Amino acid sequence: MVLKIKDCFVTGEWESSKDAQKLLDEDDDLYGDFEDLEQESSGEQEENNSDVNNEDSDTPVDGNQQKSKKISKEERRKKIEEKRLAKKQRIKEMFDAEYDKATDGDGADSHFDSIKANFDKQANLNKTEFDGMDDDLRVLYEGYRAGLYVRVEIQDMPCEFVEYFDPSAALILGGMTSSETVIGCLQARFKKHRWYGKILKTKDPVIFSLGWRRFQSLPLYTIQDHNGRNRHLKYTPEHMHCNAIFWGPSTPQNTGLLCLQSYSADQKGFRVCATGVILSQDKSMAIMKKLKLIGYPEKVHKKTAFIKDMFSSQLEVAKFEGAKIKTVSGIRGQVKKALRTPEGAFRATFEDSILMSDIVFLKTWYQVELPKFFNPVTNFIMPPDKRAEWQGMKTLGMLRKETGSKALFSKDSQYQKEPVRKQHHLKPFTVPRKLQKDLPFDYKPKVRGKWEDPITSKRVAVIRDTHEKKRDQLLNQMRTIHTVKEIKSREDGQQRHRDYRQKKKAEEAAKDRVRQRVRKELYTKLGKIKEKVHKKMNFNEADE
Repeated sequence: MVLKIKDCFVTGEWESSKDAQKLLDEDDDLYGDFEDLEQESSGEQEENNSDVNNEDSDTPVDGNQQKSKKISKEERRKKIEEKRLAKKQRIKEMFDAEYDKATDGDGADSHFDSIKANFDKQANLNKTEFDGMDDDLRVLYEGYRAGLYVRVEIQDMPCEFVEYFDPSAALILGGMTSSETVIGCLQARFKKHRWYGKILKTKDPVIFSLGWRRFQSLPLYTIQDHNGRNRHLKYTPEHMHCNAIFWGPSTPQNTGLLCLQSYSADQKGFRVCATGVILSQDKSMAIMKKLKLIGYPEKVHKKTAFIKDMFSSQLEVAKFEGAKIKTVSGIRGQVKKALRTPEGAFRATFEDSILMSDIVFLKTWYQVELPKFFNPVTNFIMPPDKRAEWQGMKTLGMLRKETGSKALFSKDSQYQKEPVRKQHHLKPFTVPRKLQKDLPFDYKPKVRGKWEDPITSKRVAVIRDTHEKKRDQLLNQMRTIHTVKEIKSREDGQQRHRDYRQKKKAEEAAKDRVRQRVRKELYTKLGKIKEKVHKKMNFNEADE
């Protein structure tokens, strides 16, 4: 057991790369022995103290002994200084060996210097070899060197480019690989230029200068939230970076870009509207936008409610099953399942019972599609005097300014406040008259003032004579007698109906008793007949 755990301690035998003693030996070879300066200083203090003691003592001290002590101190200091210098020299030699000299032990130059020397040697060799040779023949051996004029044939060139060719305008001829001709989704870190007077609106056409390309595209501006969601922005931030996603050619990362709103020379002020750098070419990136849906209760039963006017079909409800909803009063709930009718209605459950006057919210996100628009700048196929007037797709603001039309007003696009539920006015509490009779006197509603009809109270009072009073009194008496007769007739009819129902119930009970007795007698006779037949069959089988 001791042998197994012996190597787990500091004193054990470790690997060569982990052994403490070997690492210390390597450090000594590299930096020299450890010098305990504190011990030297303490030794000097002890010697000084001993000198003082010797001076104070009565015994005389020999002068040669004092000189030997001083010489030993000076020699010790010289040795320490020599060690320090040797140590610095070793470190300097290591530095020179790593940076100034080659890593090889034969004293050769570095790899870069060797390659550079080979290039120079080959150039001098070509110059001496092909110096007097004709250029056409030299190109076959050496290739086209820098500074030569070449003739290039370009296919599928627009005829306008040849027609409006301007020799005074310099053109740069380059080549592209097959991967650079792919058009796809690009993501860039984007910032509005601080000298540009306006902020940029999403989906407005912008001219990009990206590498050797110039093209027009419709960027979407986003910003990344703390949870990694790319939230859609309507405008670029004023003094902050954002992300721009647009449709463009395949471009390497960290490639800078520059944006213009228009090439028009009539544009006032600073024309560079934004700058940025390419981040990635992620086609699967989702751009999300806020969406708030509003619904209203159709039917409420305890903590369950049917919500309408939030979705338009059962398919939309199925996408949001399990989503969290909330009422204006703060009661939280959850979407459960779609209903057959009406279209788009669904069943939801809440923490507490809600009212029919409540408004239900659903805060969610939906994905924004990236417009696949890529329009290269083709001003070189235009006449030289009109190249600065090249105009691509115009913004909506430019079109409205040219046509003099106003922006379409959409109520749903306006910023709205949180809808407030109307105050629910309850009806006054009234105790039914039948219940008032059984209540104690303290709980009975007391006599109130006479109710006045707002219509009749505005009429002019009429003073009746004696004949009219007698006539009205007679009519009231006749009306009272008629009302009493109707009440008595109604009560008599109800009593007759109750008596008739009791009579019919008694007759049905008597008929049931007769049916039950007849059925019992019939089943008894049938049982006896079956028993006789069964016995007879058993007797016949026994005889056989």
